[in-house]
Amino acid sequence: MSEITATPAELARWRDSAIAICDEADKMALAGFRRDIVIDTKPDRTFVTEVDRSIEHMVRARLRRAFPGCGFVGEEEGTEGADASMLWYVDPIDATANFIRGIPVFATLLAVALDGEMQLAVVSAPALHERWVAWRGGGAWRGSERISVSKVATIGESQLLYGSRRADVRSGLMPGFDAAMDAAWRTRGFGDFWGYMLVAEGAAEAMVETGAHPWDWAAPLVVVEEAGGRFTTATGERAIDGPSAVATNGLIHDDLLRRLQTKR
Repeated sequence: MSEITATPAELARWRDSAIAICDEADKMALAGFRRDIVIDTKPDRTFVTEVDRSIEHMVRARLRRAFPGCGFVGEEEGTEGADASMLWYVDPIDATANFIRGIPVFATLLAVALDGEMQLAVVSAPALHERWVAWRGGGAWRGSERISVSKVATIGESQLLYGSRRADVRSGLMPGFDAAMDAAWRTRGFGDFWGYMLVAEGAAEAMVETGAHPWDWAAPLVVVEEAGGRFTTATGERAIDGPSAVATNGLIHDDLLRRLQTKR
């Protein structure tokens, strides 16, 4: 992990701003949840709603006012000021497919990097009545409770989570996916942000995913690492812009990476 860290005062200001923005995002998301809203299909065949667009527009506007000169990497409005020292990652509604089908597992994800190193994250899931916050040196929190990864040390005793078996296998990035899952005590397809949060709070030992984007993985990386876990690609690079993500409690990380890369 890089030594680049913001000052406590900076982290506190960023945290307070992100939390206040998520308060507003929660209201906007819930106002459209299980309602008749406009849904479009993007060129990559993923869904976007008027709520996604409205939330990201609001988030960027508020962050620009609070932090002039900051940059953005966002799902709906793209990248702006990528060379800025302060770079915000914005996913207005992670798990939009859940949102439009009336499934309450969706969240607004906000994270900020300073000179390329992730510093702070807020994951706010209003329909679940849950919010996770983490910042460098401050730990990871679910509401007022500090959370930490599990102490399970073997794959055979682990609960492994994944986003989509079909996508993970077809990607070719994890040739040992099925064998790794078969070796675990239990597996579940708890995808999107939620899988990473379950790892961070010790309810599961690993979350495996392919095909997501930096705005999907920026906030989970901070939360998982501050909870004591590890977050890398399937080949071991600590990155949020790779083609895959493997988040674990740290204890099973190297073994899981080896299994994912080993053809049966």
